[in-house]
Amino acid sequence: MVTRIQTVAFQGINTVPIDVQVQVANGLPAFNIVGLADKAVAESKERVRAALNASGLSLPPKRIVVNLAPADLPKEGSHYDLPIALGLMAAIGAISPDMANGYLVLGELALDGRISPVAGVLPTAIAAQSMELGLICPKVAGPEAAWAGGELDIVAPESLLALVNHLKGKQMCVRPQPKRQELGADLPDMADIKGQESAKRALEVAAAGAHNFLMVGPPGAGKSMLAARLPSILPPLNPRELLDVSMVQSVAGQLAGGQLSDRRPFRAPHHSASMAALVGGGLKVKPGEVSLAHNGILFLDELPEFSPQVIDSLRQPLESGETIIARANNRVTYPSQFQLVAAMNPCKCGMAGTPGHTCRRGARCAADYQARLSGPFLDRIDIRIDVPAVSALDMIDGGKSEPSEAIAKRVARARQLQHERFAQMGAVTTHTNARASADVIEKVVELKENSKKLLVDAAEKFNLSARAYHRVLKVARTLADLDNQPQVERQHVAEALGYRLNFNLG
Repeated sequence: MVTRIQTVAFQGINTVPIDVQVQVANGLPAFNIVGLADKAVAESKERVRAALNASGLSLPPKRIVVNLAPADLPKEGSHYDLPIALGLMAAIGAISPDMANGYLVLGELALDGRISPVAGVLPTAIAAQSMELGLICPKVAGPEAAWAGGELDIVAPESLLALVNHLKGKQMCVRPQPKRQELGADLPDMADIKGQESAKRALEVAAAGAHNFLMVGPPGAGKSMLAARLPSILPPLNPRELLDVSMVQSVAGQLAGGQLSDRRPFRAPHHSASMAALVGGGLKVKPGEVSLAHNGILFLDELPEFSPQVIDSLRQPLESGETIIARANNRVTYPSQFQLVAAMNPCKCGMAGTPGHTCRRGARCAADYQARLSGPFLDRIDIRIDVPAVSALDMIDGGKSEPSEAIAKRVARARQLQHERFAQMGAVTTHTNARASADVIEKVVELKENSKKLLVDAAEKFNLSARAYHRVLKVARTLADLDNQPQVERQHVAEALGYRLNFNLG
């Protein structure tokens, strides 16, 4: 007799149905798992055996074969423990074979029979709902699964014994409720920044349009402080963005307690990060920092200290909004629509251009350091600004700066204008100017003759690429939105050009 339990395998944030087939037959005692199982899946037989023993069951001295179908698809992870255990229990008569019918099952088993949390519960819950099935998952992950919808039948037991009691109707598990993570108002405030008025203005523009942003200045100028305060002026995630972000976090196993948060991700990897760590990959093709920053911010401090190959690997996700990781036997796509914020010193010693300072290596100090950034990468940066050192007078008599709350209101109003504009045009997947395609941005930016002449002259003089031309239009449109003006004026184009051409980098 063969019993079947349904579960899933993960390909990025997508799921593939897996049929767990269990056969207990006469023959020499053995326990084999087949179907391209990795080490974690192969080891599940020991966890399953111990968990069944702890629950008062022992496996018969027979030949046990577990097939994970389709057999040509690689299986990874520990979430196959629970479906294998249920299949075995049905095969030896501990439960009825049809008790787990109509459910997708996933969970890792501890040796004492408890069901431990696993990654990927939210994508599995959404798949179960689309397949009109229920979901059996660990108790800790129950609140995460509940976000898939109130009509989804969710069973989230604490242990294997509790699951059996629920399936037999002896002691029912309470359906979990979705939980939201309460983070509090603990974000650093823009009011802490002394001076740097032009940098704060550029940061507001970048936040309003989700533009990529590069700061160049000497050590101690406040570049990292500015970047750390960007989340405090960004609007919260809308329901669709929240779901997309949580799907990636779920697959990466980073949803603590199954609680979701509407705060935009802020990822700041160290400059020693490898390419696999930044864009994703590795043995199990996990999401990288660019995907974990989806719908949020990826902050790269000390930008030239990253490997040039690692930096250039960002070019494709910056343009397409997704990361495609191709392997010989696998191809995975993760969403990666992030806002890049970067900071760097102007040279190796960090003080090039500072009044009264001369680099020991002369002009080569800055040239060699900046050459680590390729032209095609810099072409994807919308706003580039110099952040000069803050004077002692600014620190002493700077007064109180504008708080994040006031700036956040202007940013939210500008983003709402963009959302409504693109919705009216039918571009329902576009919410910010930075994400608009070239043809869409040309439709929403109708320049007057004097503004058009200014942009054309600048494009010819500074050899702007077609990409750079459209990115200037996007920044100009954001500036007009911040001013609540339907028409992009000459001053908006001039300021947008200034953010791209105000210093000689790349």
